[in-house]
Amino acid sequence: MNQELNRKIMAFGILLLFSGLTIVPTSTAGINKRTLSTTVSKTPVNPIIGEDSTYKLLIVAPSDFVDELQPLVCHKNNVGMSTRLVTLREVYDQMYWHGRDGPEKIKYYIKTAMEEWGVEYVLLVGGMKGQFPFWYLPVRYVHIDCDWEHHVISDMYYADIYDSEGNFSSWDSDGDGIYGEWYYKEVPEDKYIDLYPDVALGRLPCRNEFEVKIMVKKIIDYETNTYGKAWFSDMIVCAGDTYLESHNPNWTGYEGEYYGDRALENMTDFNPIRLYTSDGSLSDASDVRNAMKNGCGFLYFVGHGSPKTWGNHPPDSEEFVRGLTVQNVHRIRNRNMLPVCLLSGCHDLQFDVSIFRVFNKTTRYHQEGTPECLGWRLTRKIGGGSIATIGCTALGFTKEDKDSFTGGINELEVEFFKQYGQNHVEILGDTWKAALEWYIDTYPVSENDWDTATADDDAWVDVQIPQTWVLLGDPSLQIGGYPQ
Repeated sequence: MNQELNRKIMAFGILLLFSGLTIVPTSTAGINKRTLSTTVSKTPVNPIIGEDSTYKLLIVAPSDFVDELQPLVCHKNNVGMSTRLVTLREVYDQMYWHGRDGPEKIKYYIKTAMEEWGVEYVLLVGGMKGQFPFWYLPVRYVHIDCDWEHHVISDMYYADIYDSEGNFSSWDSDGDGIYGEWYYKEVPEDKYIDLYPDVALGRLPCRNEFEVKIMVKKIIDYETNTYGKAWFSDMIVCAGDTYLESHNPNWTGYEGEYYGDRALENMTDFNPIRLYTSDGSLSDASDVRNAMKNGCGFLYFVGHGSPKTWGNHPPDSEEFVRGLTVQNVHRIRNRNMLPVCLLSGCHDLQFDVSIFRVFNKTTRYHQEGTPECLGWRLTRKIGGGSIATIGCTALGFTKEDKDSFTGGINELEVEFFKQYGQNHVEILGDTWKAALEWYIDTYPVSENDWDTATADDDAWVDVQIPQTWVLLGDPSLQIGGYPQ
């Protein structure tokens, strides 16, 4: 009996040890935590839906993070971004009669805040608790399923408030409690999701108070100190030959580099820095680190990814050049010269990964057995990394995955740079939102696509892309900062 008890105690201790890997980020060794403090004063936060006030930014967070977030609220109010912070408990209490579960109550609250307060931006704060599948702030899993993956994260669920007729969009038209249900090559079970983001939405998937402090300090420092800095005028693109012609004769050219060039064409006021496998300027991760150390305003990775790794191929070569991994992000030294990063590839922003997934064959194959995803690791890094990262929580389908051979995630990314560089949309969430609206307008899913007996494969892809393109960062961020 004593041996059995000791064995159980030991097993429990091991679980606690592993779950604690995210309590202190790996990049904080030797960091004085007082450097994360800020002089911004705190203000009381007691929002009441229905009060006669207007706010641009709504922050939703668990009560655990309220103290750490109040300096951000004060900063946003000081720069003219009127802000309200509400706790998850307040959301659930006030939406008592609305919503079948936590995510739907949050969505109803956002709807009410838009209608009563005029909210334009929503920041969700909270990720997983350690390495276990319990959430500080819940996600909505959608079942846009195929043979390669099932039930993926979609924060777009929280942004697409209304359907095409102006009614609340549940994403569950058949009412079975399974959301966004469409199995590849079958007829969709949840139909008529218009996908348009009605509010600009981002998430900080923080796993503890320390990560909240990191992000609050980064956002305040960025918006306060970036404006007019020379380093901001640089844009780095890392790319290669994404699809090998030896595998398919239709895959001609170097796809990643092609889209990298298209992005740079839209950023005419920026100095282009190309790291391409075709000329050897991208040969390993050190090339990326060396380019980033002097800072840049934007950073675009075009290639293949996983929760652990981003990289691409040299011309028509099976070799895979790893340009960025979870393990080497800590070596990036761009200090406070932080870019907005677009990370193109599969699963790079899948923020529900865990070290315990290494024990499952399928998730291990997908490289989900990691303490955190690459996109979040890059964003929450102290002393560098990015100020925000945009990318896929699931498979990043491209035009090569469509019968029409048009569209795909790379076109959406290029449109993001067009919205900023040519249309001068300079609030991060607005840029993200405008790019999505363009994509949905350009590759619409018609009523016939939702109803046909044999569902169109292209339509399935064009639904999946907006559903899984997530912004990890502050949607109200002023790109390039505010003038002093």
